[in-house]
Amino acid sequence: MSGRPLTRCADVAPLLVFYACDEVDPQERKEIDAHLAICPTCAQQLSEESVFQTTFSSASQPADELDPTGALLAQCRSELSEHLDDMQAPPVQEHWVPFSWVRRWMAVRPAWSAAALILVGIGVGTQVTSWLALNGGDGSGDGAGQAVNVMAARITDEDLSKMAVAGINFAPTPDAAPGTLQVQVRTEQPLMVIGSVDNTDVRRVLTYVVANGERFDPGVRLDCLDALRARSDDEQVRRALVVAARKDQNAAVRLKALDALRDSTREASVRETLLEALRHDANPGVRVEAVNLLVRSLEVDSQDGPGSASELPATEVSSLSGDSSVERVVRALEDLERSDPNRYVRLRSAAALRQIGARDVQ
Repeated sequence: MSGRPLTRCADVAPLLVFYACDEVDPQERKEIDAHLAICPTCAQQLSEESVFQTTFSSASQPADELDPTGALLAQCRSELSEHLDDMQAPPVQEHWVPFSWVRRWMAVRPAWSAAALILVGIGVGTQVTSWLALNGGDGSGDGAGQAVNVMAARITDEDLSKMAVAGINFAPTPDAAPGTLQVQVRTEQPLMVIGSVDNTDVRRVLTYVVANGERFDPGVRLDCLDALRARSDDEQVRRALVVAARKDQNAAVRLKALDALRDSTREASVRETLLEALRHDANPGVRVEAVNLLVRSLEVDSQDGPGSASELPATEVSSLSGDSSVERVVRALEDLERSDPNRYVRLRSAAALRQIGARDVQ
Protein backbone atom coordinates (compact mmCIF):
# COMPACT_ATOMS: atom_id res chain seq x y z
CA MET A 1 0.00 0.00 0.00
CA SER A 2 1.29 3.48 -0.90
CA GLY A 3 1.33 6.39 1.55
CA ARG A 4 -1.54 8.16 -0.26
CA PRO A 5 -5.00 7.71 1.38
CA LEU A 6 -7.58 5.72 -0.58
CA THR A 7 -10.13 8.44 -1.31
CA ARG A 8 -10.52 8.35 -5.10
CA CYS A 9 -12.44 5.80 -7.14
CA ALA A 10 -9.38 5.23 -9.31
CA ASP A 11 -7.47 4.07 -6.21
CA VAL A 12 -10.30 2.07 -4.59
CA ALA A 13 -11.74 0.22 -7.61
CA PRO A 14 -8.67 -1.99 -8.33
CA LEU A 15 -8.66 -3.14 -4.69
CA LEU A 16 -12.31 -4.22 -4.53
CA VAL A 17 -11.57 -7.73 -5.79
CA PHE A 18 -9.04 -8.17 -2.96
CA TYR A 19 -11.51 -6.60 -0.51
CA ALA A 20 -14.14 -9.19 -1.49
CA CYS A 21 -11.62 -12.00 -0.95
CA ASP A 22 -10.55 -10.58 2.45
CA GLU A 23 -7.01 -9.99 1.18
CA VAL A 24 -6.48 -6.35 2.27
CA ASP A 25 -4.81 -5.14 5.45
CA PRO A 26 -6.81 -3.44 8.23
CA GLN A 27 -5.79 0.11 7.26
CA GLU A 28 -6.82 -0.43 3.63
CA ARG A 29 -10.12 -1.96 4.73
CA LYS A 30 -10.84 1.06 6.95
CA GLU A 31 -10.20 3.54 4.13
CA ILE A 32 -12.17 1.48 1.59
CA ASP A 33 -15.12 1.25 3.99
CA ALA A 34 -15.07 5.04 4.38
CA HIS A 35 -15.05 5.50 0.59
CA LEU A 36 -17.84 2.96 0.00
CA ALA A 37 -20.07 4.80 2.43
CA ILE A 38 -20.10 7.88 0.16
CA CYS A 39 -19.60 6.35 -3.32
CA PRO A 40 -22.54 4.35 -4.73
CA THR A 41 -20.57 3.46 -7.89
CA CYS A 42 -17.84 1.63 -5.98
CA ALA A 43 -20.41 0.07 -3.64
CA GLN A 44 -22.25 -1.33 -6.67
CA GLN A 45 -18.97 -2.70 -8.08
CA LEU A 46 -18.20 -4.39 -4.75
CA SER A 47 -21.68 -5.95 -4.71
CA GLU A 48 -21.14 -7.40 -8.18
CA GLU A 49 -17.72 -8.71 -7.18
CA SER A 50 -19.17 -10.37 -4.06
CA VAL A 51 -21.89 -12.06 -6.13
CA PHE A 52 -19.23 -13.32 -8.55
CA GLN A 53 -17.09 -14.72 -5.73
CA THR A 54 -20.09 -16.51 -4.18
CA THR A 55 -21.12 -17.99 -7.53
CA PHE A 56 -17.57 -19.06 -8.30
CA SER A 57 -17.15 -20.76 -4.90
CA SER A 58 -20.38 -22.74 -5.26
CA ALA A 59 -19.78 -23.79 -8.87
CA SER A 60 -18.04 -27.01 -9.84
CA GLN A 61 -14.32 -26.31 -10.21
CA PRO A 62 -12.33 -27.62 -13.21
CA ALA A 63 -9.61 -28.66 -10.77
CA ASP A 64 -12.07 -31.08 -9.14
CA GLU A 65 -12.51 -32.86 -12.48
CA LEU A 66 -8.82 -32.93 -13.47
CA ASP A 67 -7.56 -33.82 -9.99
CA PRO A 68 -10.57 -35.25 -8.08
CA THR A 69 -8.62 -36.13 -4.94
CA GLY A 70 -6.61 -32.89 -4.86
CA ALA A 71 -3.52 -34.90 -3.93
CA LEU A 72 -1.37 -33.52 -6.75
CA LEU A 73 -2.21 -29.90 -5.97
CA ALA A 74 -1.79 -30.53 -2.24
CA GLN A 75 1.66 -31.98 -2.83
CA CYS A 76 2.64 -29.05 -5.06
CA ARG A 77 1.46 -26.57 -2.45
CA SER A 78 3.34 -28.41 0.29
CA GLU A 79 6.56 -28.45 -1.75
CA LEU A 80 6.11 -24.75 -2.57
CA SER A 81 5.71 -23.99 1.13
CA GLU A 82 8.89 -25.92 1.91
CA HIS A 83 10.81 -24.05 -0.81
CA LEU A 84 9.55 -20.71 0.49
CA ASP A 85 10.75 -21.65 3.98
CA ASP A 86 14.15 -22.54 2.54
CA MET A 87 14.34 -19.21 0.70
CA GLN A 88 13.66 -17.34 3.95
CA ALA A 89 16.52 -19.10 5.72
CA PRO A 90 19.70 -17.00 6.19
CA PRO A 91 22.13 -17.40 3.30
CA VAL A 92 25.04 -19.74 3.85
CA GLN A 93 28.35 -17.93 3.81
CA GLU A 94 30.76 -19.23 1.24
CA HIS A 95 34.03 -20.59 2.57
CA TRP A 96 37.33 -21.00 0.91
CA VAL A 97 37.45 -24.25 -1.05
CA PRO A 98 40.85 -25.88 -1.31
CA PHE A 99 42.08 -26.93 -4.73
CA SER A 100 39.48 -24.78 -6.46
CA TRP A 101 42.02 -24.29 -9.26
CA VAL A 102 41.71 -28.04 -9.99
CA ARG A 103 37.98 -27.66 -10.68
CA ARG A 104 38.59 -24.69 -12.97
CA TRP A 105 41.30 -26.59 -14.86
CA MET A 106 39.01 -29.61 -15.26
CA ALA A 107 36.13 -27.45 -16.52
CA VAL A 108 38.34 -25.92 -19.24
CA ARG A 109 39.92 -29.26 -20.29
CA PRO A 110 37.19 -31.96 -20.09
CA ALA A 111 39.03 -34.57 -22.17
CA TRP A 112 42.23 -34.38 -20.13
CA SER A 113 40.14 -34.36 -16.96
CA ALA A 114 38.37 -37.59 -17.90
CA ALA A 115 41.69 -39.32 -18.64
CA ALA A 116 43.17 -38.13 -15.34
CA LEU A 117 40.14 -39.32 -13.37
CA ILE A 118 40.35 -42.78 -14.97
CA LEU A 119 44.02 -43.09 -14.02
CA VAL A 120 43.33 -41.93 -10.47
CA GLY A 121 40.44 -44.40 -10.19
CA ILE A 122 42.62 -47.31 -11.33
CA GLY A 123 45.32 -46.37 -8.82
CA VAL A 124 42.90 -45.97 -5.91
CA GLY A 125 41.09 -49.21 -6.78
CA THR A 126 44.36 -51.13 -6.82
CA GLN A 127 45.40 -49.77 -3.43
CA VAL A 128 41.99 -50.38 -1.84
CA THR A 129 41.91 -53.97 -3.10
CA SER A 130 45.34 -54.61 -1.60
CA TRP A 131 44.32 -53.03 1.71
CA LEU A 132 41.15 -55.14 1.91
CA ALA A 133 43.12 -58.28 1.21
CA LEU A 134 45.46 -57.50 4.12
CA ASN A 135 42.89 -56.25 6.64
CA GLY A 136 39.46 -57.62 5.80
CA GLY A 137 39.82 -61.38 6.01
CA ASP A 138 40.49 -62.31 9.63
CA GLY A 139 39.62 -59.05 11.38
CA SER A 140 43.17 -58.72 12.75
CA GLY A 141 43.95 -55.48 10.92
CA ASP A 142 43.70 -52.03 12.46
CA GLY A 143 40.51 -51.21 10.60
CA ALA A 144 38.52 -54.26 11.66
CA GLY A 145 36.61 -52.32 14.32
CA GLN A 146 35.02 -50.08 11.66
CA ALA A 147 33.69 -52.90 9.47
CA VAL A 148 30.01 -52.88 8.53
CA ASN A 149 28.47 -56.28 9.25
CA VAL A 150 25.17 -57.75 8.18
CA MET A 151 23.18 -58.15 11.37
CA ALA A 152 22.58 -61.68 12.55
CA ALA A 153 21.23 -61.12 16.09
CA ARG A 154 18.07 -59.29 17.10
CA ILE A 155 18.50 -55.53 17.49
CA THR A 156 17.73 -54.49 21.05
CA ASP A 157 15.70 -51.59 22.43
CA GLU A 158 18.93 -50.05 23.69
CA ASP A 159 20.35 -50.21 20.17
CA LEU A 160 17.25 -48.42 18.88
CA SER A 161 17.52 -45.66 21.47
CA LYS A 162 21.17 -44.97 20.59
CA MET A 163 21.24 -45.67 16.87
CA ALA A 164 21.70 -43.29 13.96
CA VAL A 165 20.62 -44.19 10.42
CA ALA A 166 23.29 -43.40 7.85
CA GLY A 167 21.17 -44.27 4.83
CA ILE A 168 18.42 -46.43 3.35
CA ASN A 169 18.47 -48.15 -0.03
CA PHE A 170 15.03 -49.33 -1.11
CA ALA A 171 14.47 -51.47 -4.19
CA PRO A 172 10.70 -51.82 -4.82
CA THR A 173 9.31 -54.72 -6.83
CA PRO A 174 6.87 -54.36 -9.75
CA ASP A 175 4.30 -56.63 -8.10
CA ALA A 176 2.60 -56.23 -4.73
CA ALA A 177 5.45 -57.95 -2.85
CA PRO A 178 7.52 -55.72 -0.53
CA GLY A 179 10.85 -54.56 -1.88
CA THR A 180 14.28 -55.22 -0.44
CA LEU A 181 15.84 -52.71 1.94
CA GLN A 182 19.39 -52.08 3.10
CA VAL A 183 19.48 -49.95 6.26
CA GLN A 184 22.86 -48.68 7.45
CA VAL A 185 22.59 -48.41 11.23
CA ARG A 186 25.24 -46.72 13.34
CA THR A 187 25.48 -48.22 16.81
CA GLU A 188 28.51 -49.21 18.88
CA GLN A 189 29.23 -51.60 16.02
CA PRO A 190 28.04 -50.31 12.60
CA LEU A 191 25.47 -52.69 11.13
CA MET A 192 23.75 -53.29 7.82
CA VAL A 193 20.16 -54.48 8.28
CA ILE A 194 18.99 -56.21 5.09
CA GLY A 195 15.56 -57.61 4.28
CA SER A 196 12.01 -56.69 3.35
CA VAL A 197 9.59 -54.66 5.44
CA ASP A 198 8.16 -58.00 6.62
CA ASN A 199 11.44 -58.69 8.41
CA THR A 200 10.96 -58.04 12.14
CA ASP A 201 14.20 -56.10 12.67
CA VAL A 202 13.81 -54.06 9.50
CA ARG A 203 10.29 -53.11 10.49
CA ARG A 204 11.37 -52.17 14.03
CA VAL A 205 14.07 -49.86 12.71
CA LEU A 206 11.78 -48.20 10.15
CA THR A 207 8.88 -47.65 12.56
CA TYR A 208 11.21 -46.33 15.26
CA VAL A 209 12.65 -43.76 12.84
CA VAL A 210 9.18 -42.65 11.71
CA ALA A 211 7.80 -42.39 15.25
CA ASN A 212 10.88 -40.53 16.60
CA GLY A 213 11.32 -38.07 13.77
CA GLU A 214 13.09 -35.37 15.77
CA ARG A 215 16.20 -37.59 15.98
CA PHE A 216 16.59 -38.37 12.27
CA ASP A 217 17.05 -36.53 9.00
CA PRO A 218 13.81 -35.69 7.08
CA GLY A 219 15.13 -37.48 4.01
CA VAL A 220 15.64 -40.67 6.02
CA ARG A 221 12.12 -40.39 7.45
CA LEU A 222 10.65 -39.99 3.94
CA ASP A 223 12.55 -43.09 2.76
CA CYS A 224 11.17 -45.05 5.72
CA LEU A 225 7.63 -43.95 4.86
CA ASP A 226 8.09 -45.09 1.25
CA ALA A 227 9.07 -48.54 2.51
CA LEU A 228 6.33 -48.80 5.16
CA ARG A 229 3.33 -47.70 3.07
CA ALA A 230 3.01 -51.22 1.59
CA ARG A 231 2.31 -52.56 5.10
CA SER A 232 0.01 -49.87 6.51
CA ASP A 233 -2.44 -52.63 7.46
CA ASP A 234 -0.01 -53.80 10.17
CA GLU A 235 -0.89 -52.36 13.59
CA GLN A 236 2.71 -51.50 14.51
CA VAL A 237 3.27 -49.73 11.20
CA ARG A 238 -0.05 -47.90 11.42
CA ARG A 239 0.74 -46.59 14.91
CA ALA A 240 4.05 -45.20 13.68
CA LEU A 241 2.37 -43.56 10.67
CA VAL A 242 -0.25 -41.94 12.93
CA VAL A 243 2.48 -40.53 15.20
CA ALA A 244 4.33 -39.09 12.19
CA ALA A 245 1.14 -37.56 10.76
CA ARG A 246 0.33 -35.92 14.10
CA LYS A 247 3.71 -34.83 15.47
CA ASP A 248 6.43 -34.67 12.80
CA GLN A 249 7.81 -31.14 12.41
CA ASN A 250 8.29 -31.49 8.63
CA ALA A 251 5.17 -30.86 6.51
CA ALA A 252 6.38 -33.12 3.69
CA VAL A 253 6.77 -36.00 6.16
CA ARG A 254 3.29 -35.41 7.61
CA LEU A 255 1.82 -35.31 4.10
CA LYS A 256 3.49 -38.57 3.09
CA ALA A 257 2.42 -40.22 6.36
CA LEU A 258 -1.21 -39.32 5.62
CA ASP A 259 -0.85 -40.66 2.08
CA ALA A 260 0.55 -43.92 3.48
CA LEU A 261 -2.60 -44.22 5.63
CA ARG A 262 -4.86 -43.93 2.55
CA ASP A 263 -6.01 -47.56 2.76
CA SER A 264 -6.54 -47.47 6.55
CA THR A 265 -9.07 -44.65 6.86
CA ARG A 266 -11.66 -47.00 8.34
CA GLU A 267 -9.60 -47.23 11.52
CA ALA A 268 -10.85 -44.95 14.30
CA SER A 269 -7.30 -43.77 15.13
CA VAL A 270 -6.68 -42.81 11.51
CA ARG A 271 -9.94 -40.85 11.22
CA GLU A 272 -9.13 -39.04 14.46
CA THR A 273 -5.74 -38.16 13.00
CA LEU A 274 -7.36 -36.78 9.85
CA LEU A 275 -9.82 -34.69 11.87
CA GLU A 276 -6.99 -33.37 14.04
CA ALA A 277 -5.03 -32.40 10.91
CA LEU A 278 -8.07 -30.48 9.64
CA ARG A 279 -8.29 -28.46 12.84
CA HIS A 280 -4.69 -27.94 13.88
CA ASP A 281 -2.15 -28.60 11.10
CA ALA A 282 -0.43 -25.36 10.02
CA ASN A 283 0.31 -26.53 6.48
CA PRO A 284 -2.54 -26.03 3.94
CA GLY A 285 -1.34 -28.93 1.80
CA VAL A 286 -1.67 -31.31 4.76
CA ARG A 287 -5.16 -29.99 5.52
CA VAL A 288 -6.24 -30.53 1.90
CA GLU A 289 -4.89 -34.10 1.95
CA ALA A 290 -6.84 -34.74 5.16
CA VAL A 291 -10.01 -33.47 3.44
CA ASN A 292 -9.42 -35.79 0.48
CA LEU A 293 -8.85 -38.85 2.67
CA LEU A 294 -11.90 -38.18 4.83
CA VAL A 295 -14.14 -37.89 1.77
CA ARG A 296 -12.57 -41.04 0.35
CA SER A 297 -13.20 -42.92 3.59
CA LEU A 298 -16.89 -42.01 3.52
CA GLU A 299 -17.14 -43.09 -0.12
CA VAL A 300 -15.58 -46.47 0.77
CA ASP A 301 -18.07 -46.89 3.61
CA SER A 302 -21.02 -46.17 1.33
CA GLN A 303 -19.75 -48.55 -1.38
CA ASP A 304 -19.34 -51.40 1.08
CA GLY A 305 -22.82 -50.84 2.47
CA PRO A 306 -24.17 -51.97 5.82
CA GLY A 307 -24.10 -55.62 4.85
CA SER A 308 -20.35 -55.79 4.48
CA ALA A 309 -19.62 -54.22 7.84
CA SER A 310 -20.59 -57.45 9.58
CA GLU A 311 -17.69 -59.18 7.86
CA LEU A 312 -15.11 -56.76 9.32
CA PRO A 313 -13.17 -57.21 12.57
CA ALA A 314 -14.69 -55.62 15.66
CA THR A 315 -12.06 -52.85 15.72
CA GLU A 316 -13.09 -51.76 12.23
CA VAL A 317 -16.82 -52.07 12.79
CA SER A 318 -16.55 -49.58 15.66
CA SER A 319 -15.12 -46.98 13.31
CA LEU A 320 -18.06 -47.33 10.91
CA SER A 321 -20.58 -46.13 13.44
CA GLY A 322 -22.72 -44.48 10.81
CA ASP A 323 -24.20 -41.03 10.96
CA SER A 324 -22.14 -39.82 13.95
CA SER A 325 -18.90 -40.33 12.01
CA VAL A 326 -20.27 -38.54 8.96
CA GLU A 327 -21.60 -35.68 11.08
CA ARG A 328 -18.19 -35.09 12.66
CA VAL A 329 -16.57 -34.94 9.24
CA VAL A 330 -19.26 -32.58 7.94
CA ARG A 331 -18.89 -30.26 10.93
CA ALA A 332 -15.12 -30.14 10.50
CA LEU A 333 -15.46 -29.36 6.79
CA GLU A 334 -18.03 -26.63 7.48
CA ASP A 335 -15.62 -25.04 9.96
CA LEU A 336 -12.88 -25.09 7.33
CA GLU A 337 -15.16 -23.63 4.67
CA ARG A 338 -16.08 -20.73 6.96
CA SER A 339 -12.85 -19.86 8.71
CA ASP A 340 -9.75 -21.47 7.19
CA PRO A 341 -7.17 -18.76 6.38
CA ASN A 342 -6.22 -20.43 3.09
CA ARG A 343 -8.58 -19.74 0.17
CA TYR A 344 -7.88 -23.05 -1.60
CA VAL A 345 -8.60 -25.02 1.57
CA ARG A 346 -11.95 -23.23 1.88
CA LEU A 347 -12.80 -24.03 -1.76
CA ARG A 348 -11.71 -27.67 -1.39
CA SER A 349 -13.82 -28.02 1.77
CA ALA A 350 -16.85 -26.63 -0.06
CA ALA A 351 -16.29 -29.10 -2.90
CA ALA A 352 -15.94 -31.94 -0.39
CA LEU A 353 -19.25 -31.01 1.23
CA ARG A 354 -20.88 -31.12 -2.20
CA GLN A 355 -19.39 -34.58 -2.77
CA ILE A 356 -20.74 -35.83 0.56
CA GLY A 357 -24.14 -34.34 -0.23
CA ALA A 358 -24.20 -36.06 -3.61
CA ARG A 359 -23.28 -39.36 -1.98
CA ASP A 360 -26.12 -39.02 0.55
CA VAL A 361 -28.62 -38.27 -2.21
CA GLN A 362 -27.59 -41.36 -4.13
